[in-house]
Amino acid sequence: MLEADVRERLRRFILQDLMRDPQYPLADDEPLVTGGVLDSFAVAQIAVFAEHEFHVYIPDSDMTPDRMDTLEQMVQRIIRGASAP
Repeated sequence: MLEADVRERLRRFILQDLMRDPQYPLADDEPLVTGGVLDSFAVAQIAVFAEHEFHVYIPDSDMTPDRMDTLEQMVQRIIRGASAP
């Protein structure tokens, strides 16, 4: 699984399905939850997306603002999950 592919697919999902603003200039390090852009329900939707699209399970304990606040954190969590045995 290529990191760039995960990043772009996740970015597209966030912009189109969650924010409903595909033109928004989402930076990799923009705080989405703590910045008020996404709520905890959206983070849960991202976890479902990751499981469906990338076959990576993200446990509830990882769905916190400390671990899933930015696009970069989300991408890295998916990559770690994909490489886990």
